[in-house]
Amino acid sequence: MDTLSPDDIEQPAFVIGESSERLDEPWQSYRRARLIHVRAGILTVRTGSARWVMPPGHAVWVAANELHCLTAAGAVVLNSLYVDAHALPAPPLQSGAIKVDRLVEALLIAAAEMPHTRPLDEAAARLVQVLLDRLPALPVVSLGLNWPRDPRIARIADALNANPAEPGVLEELAAAAGVTGRTAARLFVKETGQTFGQWRQQLRLLVALERLGLGTSVSQVALEIGYSDVSSFIAVFRDAFGDTPARYFR
Repeated sequence: MDTLSPDDIEQPAFVIGESSERLDEPWQSYRRARLIHVRAGILTVRTGSARWVMPPGHAVWVAANELHCLTAAGAVVLNSLYVDAHALPAPPLQSGAIKVDRLVEALLIAAAEMPHTRPLDEAAARLVQVLLDRLPALPVVSLGLNWPRDPRIARIADALNANPAEPGVLEELAAAAGVTGRTAARLFVKETGQTFGQWRQQLRLLVALERLGLGTSVSQVALEIGYSDVSSFIAVFRDAFGDTPARYFR
């Protein structure tokens, strides 16, 4: 992996590869937008207002100068594209997840092997430009969750994150956080764009992705996130991600 900080590299667009048995990258930001592509493993990306769980073949944009951190409980292989706004054919996305196609994945892998400390030759520059041209066409995917900033409902969110199987209704959780259920319901919609029920279901699905990616069985994951009926969990997972848990990671 490069020993230089990405902010010390002068190229307007470049890719750095990384692999780790476990990952706990501290909070940091960069002067360029960063596209973090997962080749293998399961990666969790957090910003101050959102988090994403990224399986292989997906990537997440992090906006320039936005604080973020990366964690992975198991082995993970990444490619990070750092790119100046003026180098993209279209304005960079706000932070969000995308599905990476085979061509873009191959281009990212090839670009990661290029030197970063000297200007690219003509062939290498063309390869990087093809990569940048392809990025705006990649589809956005729902692998993220807006995280509330209001401290009252942030306490509810943190409690559910610590125990996704928590069965309490919003009124009970709100009372424990020192807020009324009605206020909590309103704040969830205002701060996350989802109702409390939608938000909790998405949180459970993202936790399920993390644990399934580590090899935990489908039945065990279903129980750990609050489903007593495995068939119900599989149906919800299929509706959200387009495939059953068993097939999703093949």
